[in-house]
Amino acid sequence: MNAAKTMSGAMEGGGAYNRHAGLQAAGGTLALDALRLAAESVVLEMADQPIVIAEYGVSQGRNSQLPMRMAITALRARVGPDRPGFVYHEDLPVNDFGSLFEVLESAPDRYARDDPHVYPCAIGRSFYESVLPPAYVHLRWSAYAAMWLSSVPIPVADHIYVPCMKGASSAAFREQGKEDWQKFLSLRATELRPGGRLVVVLPGADDDGLTGFEPLMNDANDVLTQMAGEGAITADERAHMVLASFGRPLRELLTAFEIDGRFCGLSVEHHERLPVPDAVWDAFLHDGGGARLVSRYAAFYRSTFMPSWFLALAQPNDAQRKDKLSDRFEHLLKVRLYARMEPLRSQVQMLVFARDGQLPRDRA
Repeated sequence: MNAAKTMSGAMEGGGAYNRHAGLQAAGGTLALDALRLAAESVVLEMADQPIVIAEYGVSQGRNSQLPMRMAITALRARVGPDRPGFVYHEDLPVNDFGSLFEVLESAPDRYARDDPHVYPCAIGRSFYESVLPPAYVHLRWSAYAAMWLSSVPIPVADHIYVPCMKGASSAAFREQGKEDWQKFLSLRATELRPGGRLVVVLPGADDDGLTGFEPLMNDANDVLTQMAGEGAITADERAHMVLASFGRPLRELLTAFEIDGRFCGLSVEHHERLPVPDAVWDAFLHDGGGARLVSRYAAFYRSTFMPSWFLALAQPNDAQRKDKLSDRFEHLLKVRLYARMEPLRSQVQMLVFARDGQLPRDRA
């Protein structure tokens, strides 16, 4: 297996991510004011042309409805009710688009329910490629997506999670993260119209690179080691199970803007790091339901991260085996979580970028 070509997987299908991504929803909610201000600041020229909104990393759409409704409401206040608008939702081709379409069609809070001039669209493509035409998008949103790397740079034996890795492994992943982040920004800059805005929401990390997920990731790492010892997964599969995802400190995310405050025609309008409320823990403190607590944490972990590990399986399309492994992993993770009983102390980072009036040029 060539680890350098191993890509991140989509979230768990069948609507599982929609049901269990409450933490991501809470983090995205903290950035809604930034999104509203961005929508109010976007330059809107050519009144006869549609307004274009793009979302990168939609997954199954449950967490997209409130942000898109917020953006559309702010834009409608500026242009009135009749100007048409497109909302493009991007994710990997293997994404569960069926669940997305179900949400867009029937969810009570779907953003297009009361607006006949808004047209949702979906695009199956990596955001490390061009997704839309140059100078086409007015406003773009990406929440809990650009944390995923384009590839795993090297095989890793010591841990599944970058902040818990040591030495050369950590350095290789952080260098990959830097390259991917700058590629993501340059591609989005090309697609933005002059005067457009890009709002990115990411899991946060402190100045030492710690995210708050380390205890949970240590538990997951131990579970995979146990499963390898049981023979549920092979030693080779275990050696290639690594998460191509991690939070980065703000200073790393802003490095590309150090020279003159701009990168590929983008400038930073706002950046902020905040703690994310843990509704699961709060519910536990209220009702004392320990079993429910660990079940919700484990389901969040399974729906978000396990599909990426399946890319390391000898037969990654064996659905029956994947279901069996997922159930076993979830059970063992619950055992460890029940022994610890502590909240997820995660953080969120939001960044707002403005596109200047010039087309971006290649940057060395």
